[in-house]
This record gives sequence, C-alpha cells and structure tokens, in this order.
Amino acid sequence: MSSKVKKIILGILAVLLLVGVSQIQNSLNRDRDALGLNAYTELKGAPPVLALTTVALGGFRGLISNVLWIRANDMQDDGKYFEMVQLADWITKLEPHFTQVWLVQAWNMAYNISVKFTDAKDRWRWVQRGIELLRDDGLRYNPHELLMYRELAWFFQHKMGQNLDDAHMYYKQMWANEMYKVFGVQRPNWDELIDPKTPEQKERSRLLQEKFKMDPKFMKEVDEKYGPLEWRMPEASAIYWAAQGLDHAKKNEKRISQDDLITLRRVIYQSMQMTFQRGRMIPNLADKQFEYAPNLDIIPHVNGAYEQAEQEDEKNRDHIMTAHRNLLRDVVFFLYTYNRQADAAKWFKYMCDKFPNKPLLDGKPGSLPGTLSLEDYALGRIQEEVDDPGMDKVKAVIQGLLRTGYSSLAIGEDDRFVGLRAMALKIYDRYQAKVSHDAKTMQRVGLSPFADLQKDVLNRLLNGEMSPELANQLRTKLNLPAAAEPAKPATEAPVEAAAQSPAPAK
Repeated sequence: MSSKVKKIILGILAVLLLVGVSQIQNSLNRDRDALGLNAYTELKGAPPVLALTTVALGGFRGLISNVLWIRANDMQDDGKYFEMVQLADWITKLEPHFTQVWLVQAWNMAYNISVKFTDAKDRWRWVQRGIELLRDDGLRYNPHELLMYRELAWFFQHKMGQNLDDAHMYYKQMWANEMYKVFGVQRPNWDELIDPKTPEQKERSRLLQEKFKMDPKFMKEVDEKYGPLEWRMPEASAIYWAAQGLDHAKKNEKRISQDDLITLRRVIYQSMQMTFQRGRMIPNLADKQFEYAPNLDIIPHVNGAYEQAEQEDEKNRDHIMTAHRNLLRDVVFFLYTYNRQADAAKWFKYMCDKFPNKPLLDGKPGSLPGTLSLEDYALGRIQEEVDDPGMDKVKAVIQGLLRTGYSSLAIGEDDRFVGLRAMALKIYDRYQAKVSHDAKTMQRVGLSPFADLQKDVLNRLLNGEMSPELANQLRTKLNLPAAAEPAKPATEAPVEAAAQSPAPAK
C-alpha cells in the first residue's frame, strides 16, 4: 500500500474519530449541565477587555479573579465602595462554583461595608445587595450548596432580625414594606399565589417568584409545618431558606456534608424561638410603623421544631436539648405573665417531666422540678429578667404584666392591678437605665415610652383580645366611654384615652 493511500485512510479515520468525539462531547456537556458541573458562566455587562481576556485565557480565569480581588480590597481600604457591587458580581462569575467566594462577597457587603454608613437607608441598600447576590445568583449557580442556604437564612435571622445593628428597626420596616406588596396586612392566601386568577393576584405571584425567588407551594408547606408565620417579618424568610436547604439535602444526600445540616436546623429552631417571642406584627397607623408582640399561639410548633431537631441530629442532641430547655423556661414565663394560667401550668409540667434533673432557675441548684410551684418559678424568673439586658424579653415581660394587671382590674382586683403595673414600671426604669449610658445603645435597644407600651396593651385588650363584657367592665374601671360600635380589629390605631397613668376608679 502506497504512502499516499495510507495518508488518505488515516485522514478519513481522523475525521471519523473527530465526529465521534464531538458527539460524545455533546452528550458529556448535556450531562454536566444537568448535574450543575459546568464551571463557565457568561460575564454579562463586563468591559470588552475583561470579556475577551476571560474567553481567550480560559484556564487563567483565576488570575483575572485575583486581580479583581486586589482591586476590590484596595478600593475598600480607601473607602471607595460604589464599585464593589460590580466587582463582586464579576469575581463570583469568574469562580461561580466556589462557594466561599459567594459567601465572602455577600458578607462583605451586608456586614462590613453597610456599617461604614451612618444613614439607615444607605445601610439597607448594602444589606439588600448582599442578600440579592446569594439569592438571585449564588443559588442559581449552586442550588445544592447548603452553606449558601444557611448564609442567606442567617442574613434574615441575624442581620435583619436581631438588634445588634443600629439600623435594625429600619431593616425590619423596609422588609415589611416589601412583603406588604405581596401579602398586604392579611394572612397569606396561598391558593391565590399558587394559582392566581386576577391580574392583581398574578402580579403578586410574579413578584414573589421573580423578585424574591420564593416558591409559594413550598412556602405553604413551611407555613403549615412551622406556622402560621408572619411573613412580613425576617424570621419567616430565615425559616423558609433554611427549610429549602434541608429539602435540597434530602434530594442530594450523596453530595452534602452531614455536619452542615445542624447549621440549617439551628436557624429554624432559633428563628422559631424569635417568632414566639415577638412574632406578631401590629401596625401602628398613627405613627406609620409596626410594633411587635409575642406569638403565644405558635408555641406547640416551636416546641415541635426543637423535638424534630433532637430526633434528627443525634450528634448534637445535647446542645439542642439545652436550647430546648431554655425555650421552655421562656414559654412558661411568657404564658404566666400573659395571664394564660392553664397553658402555663401545662407547659410547666412538660418542662419538669422532660428535664427532671435540671434546675428551673439558672444559678439555683435548689430549684429542681418538684421544689417550686408555678408561681414561685414565675416570680424567680421575673427577677432574672429584670437583670437580663435583652430588649425583646424585657418588653414581653412588661407587656405581659400590664396585660395581667388590666385583666385583674376588669374583675375587681384593683390592688393586684396597681402592684403589677408598679412592677412593670420598675422593670422598665431599670432596663432603660442600663441601656441609656450612650445615645447609640439607647437608639438601638431602648424601649418605647412606658405610656406607649401601656396604651398598646390596653388597645389590644379592648379591641378584640378581651371578651366584650370584660372590656366594658374595664372601660368602667378606667372611666372610659362605652364602646359606641362593635370592637375594631387590633390592627387599628391605639386607644388614646387612659394613656399616661390609668388607675382604677375610686
């Protein structure tokens, strides 16, 4: 066989092999797409030089990313933040499947850069950018990365939900405004959001799914399992994203680390605890803002979240049970101060049975179950809470004492009302004195005026939380005019009368 013939045969063979490889490569590319293994992501909006360099260098994308990291760090050191959003977008697009890159960039904007600004509006913009980076892009490219779900949930639970940032109330207000566009002030109608009929329903459903990237079907499942939740509060979103992470973990058990699951479970039961402590949002129409109050009706679901975490995580069970015990101590105390004696007794017994060898009061080994009555325990907890600097707990204690006091006044126990109100005022004064050492702390965790707290409790009692007969008796005791019309919902503006120093009629 001549060399010319050999060359022709080899050439034909090479062409056939190339065609075959191309077919196999197409199949491999489809499989990589389906499994989320493609590392290349188009850089949209990048300068032509960056886009060209990225395509031309291919494997040297890491070098380009390093250059952008250096530029971002230099700009941040110089206090020049306004290019950071674009740089973060390019850096994450250059390394789209490197989870830590997304986490660091989002955290940097939401935590490090936001606090460089004194204006709450400016801070909120950076917190939003951090959330959007993870939610809108990070999870799109890494739908099975549990740490990304945990970080997103943490932004809602901690950055927005807690009170460590001076602008935390502004964050809560802005997020409530965003969720108002979807839910209004009523309980969510899940059927309308899942299968919208009218143009208005379709717009709300579109907003929920396209802007906030939340699935109404899954939200309904979360609400039925853990709720009813107040979806205008950040804790509900924290629970949603943590539950999403756990759901993805079940579908991809081979690709997840079991050690990451506790971080998601912890977000759920901690956020549930916060939902119990201040999970009711009360619109204050007079001041155009929201007030928060405990959601005592959600207690069984909060307890269930802890029990579920204990069952599913044997490795961390002791830590979860310690947190569970702390929850139950709060549950009993909140119910007692809100004058729900039967429920308080029920959960007091449950706590004693579940933790028979643990002291009921911290630092007092002699307070084991069986040695204290419910009333003794509640009085001991009041002393603990007076010394506790936590804003939400102290506020709940004060409002609970006032609620119990007004209920006592309505049935003729005038002296008990005076005593409980005096105790509430002492707790208020002591707490305010602790946080008033500087203006920033006072602004961040200081309480509303005592008269406003009192007015809010009285308003809710007279407008629906107390029977009409008992409400009329209370109005008589406080020398208030009789209700001229059926009781309005508790979402109306607070009652203005009896604001400063309500006292029983002589």
